[in-house]
This record gives sequence, structure tokens and C-alpha cells, in this order.
Amino acid sequence: MDDLNRISVVEFKAAQKLPLTIVLDNVRSQNNIGSVFRTADAFRVEHICLCGICSTPPHRDIHKTALGAEDSVDWTYFETTSECISLLKSRGYHVLAVEQVDESVMLDQLNLEPGTPTAIVFGNEVEGVDEEVIPLCDGCVEIPQFGTKHSLNISIAAGITIWEMWRKLSC
Repeated sequence: MDDLNRISVVEFKAAQKLPLTIVLDNVRSQNNIGSVFRTADAFRVEHICLCGICSTPPHRDIHKTALGAEDSVDWTYFETTSECISLLKSRGYHVLAVEQVDESVMLDQLNLEPGTPTAIVFGNEVEGVDEEVIPLCDGCVEIPQFGTKHSLNISIAAGITIWEMWRKLSC
């Protein structure tokens, strides 16, 4: 850690965070959850909300890909994603789902003011963001794709989206 000039978990907890909360809507793979924790740590995301069937730390398979990031990044479990979104909106968050819908905005064309408290909802590996959750969000963003497939693994989608949110929300 010293050679890489990385901060400790204690320093991470005290550091200023990106005003971004990640919401995982019924993500079933503990490895995907762990990967999201690890990426959230890399960009100092302020919080992760684990909703529905998501496993929670401590869990061997989450740790396998998180590599300890489940200890640095704050997280909360919610029985439903709807409950989570309601709380975030009551706290002034702009909530976006990552989903391909008719009126989604391409991620690279999304305009956000730096510092805006934002939450990004990622859905289940098979079904995506629950259809009942989408109307609760302030909008949807879509990752531009140019190949034959029309979806990405959630851990990849989260990495791309968190990077772009860091570029847009950093002060």
C-alpha cells in the first residue's frame, strides 16, 4: 500500500467522497456485487445500497472480488429498491436507472452539475432494472454500444458508469 501511495480504510472513511450512491436492484451474483464495491472504492463513491435479493457483506464471494472494499465503502441493505429510491429522493438525490428504454439518455450525453447528489440504479443480471422501479427514477441512462450484443455484465456497466459519473460530478 505504501509503495502504491494508497490510503487506508480509516483515511478512506474520512476522505471527501464523490456525491454518488450506487443502488443494486436484485443483483444475484456475489462476484458482481464485490466488483461494484471494488470500483466504488477506486472512485471514492459515497455509498452502495443493496436491495432485494442482493447478498450483503460479510460474504466469501463478495470478498473474493471486492478485496476488502466492502470494508471501506459504506453500504446499506433495503428490502425493496422502491424503499431505497424513496429515501434517496427525500434526501435530494437525482436518481437515474441504467436501462435501455425509449427515452434514455446516452451516458456520454448526460449533463449533470458537478457536486449534484446522484444515485445510479443497476438491475438484475437477467431482467435489468425492475419495471416497477423505472418510473420512480428521474430518468434513465444508457451506455452506447456498437456491437451485436445489447447488454453488458453489471460489473462492466458499473465500471463504465461510475467512471463517467466521476468525470461529471467531480468538483
